[in-house]
Amino acid sequence: MKRLLLPAALSALMIAEVHAESFTISDIRVNGLQRVSAGSVFGALPLNVGERVDDRSLVSATRALFKTGFFQDIQLGRDGDTLVVTVVERPSISTIEIEGNKAITTEDLLKGLNQSGLEEGEIFQRATLEGVRNELQRQYVSQGRYSAEIEAEVIPQPRNRVALKINVNEGTVAAIQHINVVGNTVFSDEDLVDLFELKTSNWLSFFKNDDKYAREKLSGDLERLRSYYLDRGYINMDISSTQVSITPDKKHVYITVNVDEGEKYKVSAVKLSGDLKVPEDDVKSLLLVKEGQVFSRKVMTTTSELITRRLGNEGYTFANVNGVPQANDDDNTVAITFVVDPGKRAYVNRINFRGNTKSEDEVLRREMRQMEGGWASTYLIDQSKTRLERLGYFKEVNVETPAVPGTDDQVDVNYSVEEQPSGSITASVGFAQNAGLILGGSISQNNFLGTGNKVSLGLTRSEYQTSYSFGFVDPYWTVDGVSLGYNAFYRTTDYDELDTDVASYAVDSYGAGMSIGYPLSEISRLNFGLTVQQDDINTGIYTVDEIMDFIDQEGDSYLNFKASAGWSESTLNKGVLATRGYSQSLILETTVPGSDLSFYKLDYRGQRFFPLTQSTAFRFHAELGYGDSYGSTSELPFYEHYYAGGFNSVRGFEDSSLGPRSTPSNIAGGGPDQNGRYTDPDQDPLPFGGNVLVQGGVEYLFPLPFIKDQRQLRTVLFYDVGNVFDTSCGQQPDCQNIDAGELAMSVGAGLTWITALGPLSFSLAMPVKEPDNADTQVFQFSLGQTF
Repeated sequence: MKRLLLPAALSALMIAEVHAESFTISDIRVNGLQRVSAGSVFGALPLNVGERVDDRSLVSATRALFKTGFFQDIQLGRDGDTLVVTVVERPSISTIEIEGNKAITTEDLLKGLNQSGLEEGEIFQRATLEGVRNELQRQYVSQGRYSAEIEAEVIPQPRNRVALKINVNEGTVAAIQHINVVGNTVFSDEDLVDLFELKTSNWLSFFKNDDKYAREKLSGDLERLRSYYLDRGYINMDISSTQVSITPDKKHVYITVNVDEGEKYKVSAVKLSGDLKVPEDDVKSLLLVKEGQVFSRKVMTTTSELITRRLGNEGYTFANVNGVPQANDDDNTVAITFVVDPGKRAYVNRINFRGNTKSEDEVLRREMRQMEGGWASTYLIDQSKTRLERLGYFKEVNVETPAVPGTDDQVDVNYSVEEQPSGSITASVGFAQNAGLILGGSISQNNFLGTGNKVSLGLTRSEYQTSYSFGFVDPYWTVDGVSLGYNAFYRTTDYDELDTDVASYAVDSYGAGMSIGYPLSEISRLNFGLTVQQDDINTGIYTVDEIMDFIDQEGDSYLNFKASAGWSESTLNKGVLATRGYSQSLILETTVPGSDLSFYKLDYRGQRFFPLTQSTAFRFHAELGYGDSYGSTSELPFYEHYYAGGFNSVRGFEDSSLGPRSTPSNIAGGGPDQNGRYTDPDQDPLPFGGNVLVQGGVEYLFPLPFIKDQRQLRTVLFYDVGNVFDTSCGQQPDCQNIDAGELAMSVGAGLTWITALGPLSFSLAMPVKEPDNADTQVFQFSLGQTF
């Protein structure tokens, strides 16, 4: 047997001729395969049975097999006319273990290793491992971790396998010591550096973490700097170079940006070109760019977007509008031409909903203003999205308009939603010495069983008190959005089961009502209601004089028919935890002829958001109320009074603790007076409310740090102000007409969290101005209310 051995380490360097006889291959045999298939070898081997081979072709074959990366040693030999290929496979990777990483997750690191060819079960190549180590080092450097160290350890294992252990020492992110802009003469260093997201180290850096260098952030800052110049007429501005210097200890970074500002350019002419498809005057009204203005790229692109949206409203969804500037360097002017390519008018094929696992499709579809089969209007599609967000059923609503495959004039409109809790549930079990066991519960659901109907049910039961309530509203009683609602309630108190020395009075009430609402526009509606209510006053042994005086004049049992009319308007972007827009409502409620009492109440509520950034905003809110009697009734019934203090009022004060108070007792010993009334000498004046309500405030909305998903959270810093007044309270203590100097004020912080049981709200508040006899409360919480 003649055998020609070609060692792998020398085959690539072989130059001199190897004196071996050439032969014709009659068969090919492969030895040494374990995991690699023979087919992989034959597929890479450039030799076939029947070919005549010599030394040069054998060297080429060896190189081809090495290129597969499967083998660490290859030998080609001859057994008669049979070509013998003997290989030693590279080891496979049994496990990959990464330790010491925190800034970059293990999952992301393993994903990067996989993309580079290192994965459990794959063939191990040391060259690849070294490249991966360098890539990991680069990733840490891009985060500003210049002191990061990556060590790779290869641990041999039985059956030609290896375990990889990658030890990571991430080091610390280099802090920015100084940012310097060179070459600027028009704008100051301070103004330009303030544009950067990256900041030099300061006392806020620990919280904001904005002094840590990152290559991606620097790229964004450079683009922000470039846009700043382009929006102010410097169209030839150029960032000539950027230097990032690192201190020897790799802990600090110095950034230097060299700019060439160029000259300021003004707009010399504004033209329209292309097929406008809409009246030219309509397009011209959208032109924000005017002749003689300083050129601004932002204004130019905004104008292009406005024209695009205008065409989109007419169904030209694929319209393309480009602002083309033509500079004249002789007089530093720019002529801008807006080139309009409307494309074909697109029609809506299907409207689809995804993610509404609870809400029925009909609930979403009835909010659509874009119809299937009609042309695709950008405005109507966005308006439909806004209406879905205002329902308050969803955390997030997204919309896409993909083209229908095989057509050039049809699109599908796909709305994807993520549902959130849309109601609240409360339950209570308690025991009081004078009331015995107390059981209570309520449920309020704005999207009952996914139908979009609003249902509320309440129950409280104790030895002395029973209370039931039920409410229902169908917001789409008709397809036009006319709503229908009705409610019923029953509340009674049995003083025979109660120690009478602890109560002043109670109102036994029962009744029912209905309401109907009419939409006036996309953002406003009218509501009308009628309620029949029977009220019976039950007095305790120590009922205050104001109540007894009212009973003496009006009796203690009243059947009233209440009519209401209201107007509301809302442009809020969400039904719950809104961040943009405004809302307001005005409601008049009055008793009608045939009622035992004659009185009315007029209430106004309003709020407006002023966004500052994408995640921060100011909210201003106010609530005003006024009530009075008319006809033969002497004054507004005391049980219809307004109260202030607590949540959705003036936080930092106890619920309903602000405003006028009842008359204190004056008779020593607590015996009856000349009218047979009992008084309690130890009783303090109690909050009694009033017929005028004034309250409002301002909130600063901001995101909580370190929490990624803020969609069900709201954190605020607030300033609340308000009080209740009485314009007809006679000799009551602490009773006065409307006086701005008597408004209670507080400041604090609050948080609302949308949970599965409903909104959960907390507040910490400190009174700034405290009226006499006001009861303060620093910490407050509530289930079912939001700020």
